[in-house]
Amino acid sequence: MTAYVIARINVTEPEDYQTYASQTVALAEKAGGRFLVKGGTQTQVEGNSPDRHVIIEFPDHQTAMDWYNSPEYQRILPIAVSSSERDIVIVDGI
Repeated sequence: MTAYVIARINVTEPEDYQTYASQTVALAEKAGGRFLVKGGTQTQVEGNSPDRHVIIEFPDHQTAMDWYNSPEYQRILPIAVSSSERDIVIVDGI
């Protein structure tokens, strides 16, 4: 079953965050993922929303977890953690 990495992000250090973000597409694609949303224009219609949303599609939940836990992603993760506030979940599709 398809799974999605869904991230809600407030970027606090844009230059540092760009160093991280510029590497994520290639790493996700290498692991079988595909970005569906990466930033972009958003319109707030309800509630409170972060600055940025990201949705990455993976073939299944385990592949998404393997990508997140991969040495390559874990190597750049500290950049994201120090330059943003984030909520990230992996959700199975229907």
